[in-house]
Amino acid sequence: MAKKDKELKAKVDKLKTKVKKLKAELSASVAEGVSEAEAVVAKVKAHKVSPLAPAAFPALPVIEGVAFAAAPAGVRYAGRTDVMLAVIEPGATLAGVFTTSSTRAACVLDCQAKLKAKTGLEAGAAIIVNSGNANAFTGAGGQTAVDAVTGAVAEALGLPTSRVFSSSTGVIGEPLPYDRITAVVPGLIAALDPEGMEAAARAIMTTDTFPKGASAEIEGEGGTIRIAGIAKGSGMIAPNMATMLVYIFTDAKISAANLQKMLSRQVDGTFNAITVDSDTSTSDALILAATGRSAAAEISDMRSKVAKDFEAALRAVMLDLAHQVVKDGEGATKFVEVRVSGAESAEDAHKVAMAVANSPLVKTALAGEDANWGRVVAAVGKSGAKADRDRLRISFGDMVLAENGWRVPDYSEEAASAYMKGQELVIGIDLGLGRAAKSVWTCDLTHRYIDINADYRS
Repeated sequence: MAKKDKELKAKVDKLKTKVKKLKAELSASVAEGVSEAEAVVAKVKAHKVSPLAPAAFPALPVIEGVAFAAAPAGVRYAGRTDVMLAVIEPGATLAGVFTTSSTRAACVLDCQAKLKAKTGLEAGAAIIVNSGNANAFTGAGGQTAVDAVTGAVAEALGLPTSRVFSSSTGVIGEPLPYDRITAVVPGLIAALDPEGMEAAARAIMTTDTFPKGASAEIEGEGGTIRIAGIAKGSGMIAPNMATMLVYIFTDAKISAANLQKMLSRQVDGTFNAITVDSDTSTSDALILAATGRSAAAEISDMRSKVAKDFEAALRAVMLDLAHQVVKDGEGATKFVEVRVSGAESAEDAHKVAMAVANSPLVKTALAGEDANWGRVVAAVGKSGAKADRDRLRISFGDMVLAENGWRVPDYSEEAASAYMKGQELVIGIDLGLGRAAKSVWTCDLTHRYIDINADYRS
């Protein structure tokens, strides 16, 4: 008994030490103005990394002509790194795409207006982003906050305010404590680092469980052209342009008009082809900056091989970031491609793909590893797209489960169930009516999604 008592005492002492450490961390947070509940939620969220997360943040190339910094401003949680600044040297061209929500945040409207106005193009540029507060649905105070933040950055860097862009992500409907952001601007500028992109990626996370980055390189005429980007996104993810915050940088020489054309062309097959929960955010933005510092010649002929290679590389970076957002979907355990073929039109292919990808019944079956292909059939039927029961074919991976209006004769529930245990799945739907096709990417719907969103403001 003495030995068991000693072992028990050792375990109790170890537990007490852990509790004491946790209390100390919580006390420090509370002393800095954060409630104990907020501190607990932040700590729990920080330690639940998606099972679909990459092993590590990728090694991103330095993009000459841009530098980054990140800092804790206490926008929502004390001590959390929640503001990032990117400063782009003169000569850069910019392009952007934004949410189509009718309740767009003030920062989105401000960015759109500045890109449209095309003023101060000879100057450099800056992007400042905060997490923790979306500055959305905050009345006239929303624009006041944007003006204060962008104005502070512009003054400190000697830029026109027309070349300072801002984004905010987090809770909707609460005034942005912009004074906390402006207070850290001098420190951010002092800390600017061309190799600071990973820190910037971490600063813009909200319910994200890992920072997201991607890159690509191509050979231009006379030198290498590099592209690197970061993104945040985990919940409130559905198409209507860029359901997330994304910042992509390249050293290519390219006009703003051509950069915008390429970006706009590639949105539908990347950021508009993902969904986590069918909800579109108020604050989504994608800003693409080209510094022009590559030794390669300018990309001016959009029909040239270099232009096509560059656009393909840009698409690859965009698709990689989009996939990472789905893999970090709130509570996600499955990464799923819904692959539609044989549709009469591209519009019908998209309708079917999104109906299946957004179906709560399909998504919960995925979470339960249930090979319930009947739910896929039901989602196709409700999509509004033209479909014929007797021409429809449903497959999971390489296994055809149903066709010609009935399940296949050699259907194996055991094989289908085994397939569903994988982390990356493909649901194939052939409508048998035409040649149009569409792929979208989604994730499963688990109880963890409910947990995260039930206490998001708690």
